[in-house]
Amino acid sequence: MSDEVPARARTRRRPARKAWSRLSDAELLQLRFCDLGLTVRGSPIERGVRRLYEELQARAIRCRPHVWLAEEWFTPDGVPGIAIPFYLAHPRLTQLERHLMTEAEGGNSQSFMRILRHEAGHAIDNAYRLRRRKRWREVFGPASRRYPLHYTARPASRRYVHHLGDWYAQAHPTEDFAETFAVWLTPHSAWRKRYAEWPALRKLVLVDTLMTEVRGRAPAVRNRIRIEPIETNRRTLGEHYRRKLAHYGQYRRSTIDVLLQWLFSAQRPRRDALRVATLLRANRRVLSEKVSRELGLSRYSVHEIIRAMIERSEALELYIRGNRRDAVHVAHWLLGRLASLYSQGETPHMPL
Repeated sequence: MSDEVPARARTRRRPARKAWSRLSDAELLQLRFCDLGLTVRGSPIERGVRRLYEELQARAIRCRPHVWLAEEWFTPDGVPGIAIPFYLAHPRLTQLERHLMTEAEGGNSQSFMRILRHEAGHAIDNAYRLRRRKRWREVFGPASRRYPLHYTARPASRRYVHHLGDWYAQAHPTEDFAETFAVWLTPHSAWRKRYAEWPALRKLVLVDTLMTEVRGRAPAVRNRIRIEPIETNRRTLGEHYRRKLAHYGQYRRSTIDVLLQWLFSAQRPRRDALRVATLLRANRRVLSEKVSRELGLSRYSVHEIIRAMIERSEALELYIRGNRRDAVHVAHWLLGRLASLYSQGETPHMPL
């Protein structure tokens, strides 16, 4: 059965009940990917993909990136399609991912659409061979540039848009384009107003120009290649997570994530416990001004760091420990620590 998602509207359906959905984590980890019977069609993913297609249609972009299930999010070079992680195809698998990895990337509708629009930027780039154009290279840089394992974030820089977090646009020219495309595509993003005084506006204007040029045109690249699809993957979930956990141990997690999880709780300590994101939002202005004054940093730079803290604490579903006053002091220390690290040119990642 084809896993393609039709562009036309269709009635929303509940995920199909799977016999393995009642298994324990230990039992589930013994299953192979190819035995899960997962498809995009009829899964929670389908609605988001249709929404992406509607957003592209509204912009008269004819390319509809094909999607398939794989182990992780990715868009292969030269392929106008998007691999979506298997765990988003069923709530039980999303639960398993959160349990083992502390977070399911794209596990709610907002974060799912953010990542999907970013990956769509890569797919559109591939579909119309945009990176070959001189203007693309002049504005974003050469796509052939070596992809770094780590990069030094510059929170105060206004040469890059903000979309996924961790200042990801700064990682590589192709990520810069994908992030810029995602901001451009997001409905009601008001990018002209938001980025009016930023050098990044030049990139958004170029994306707008390129999309005007390809409007109504069939993609130059139309292959339906699917790399490492789940249905042919004979690894067990246990093998997958052992490799994934080893990878996270060998490489790095976000500094913000590590410190947030150290200082706050992933488990609600009591029924009336306050979410960290709520606390940070309520005290954002005071904390930003205080840390900016103490460290002699630009208010904008500190504001962007606390914005990232809010996004990550939401994604990690963290709660404060103890009372609100103590939590504000903890947040003040954390914001100062992060602002100090970034101001010294530290990478936004640290060893586990």
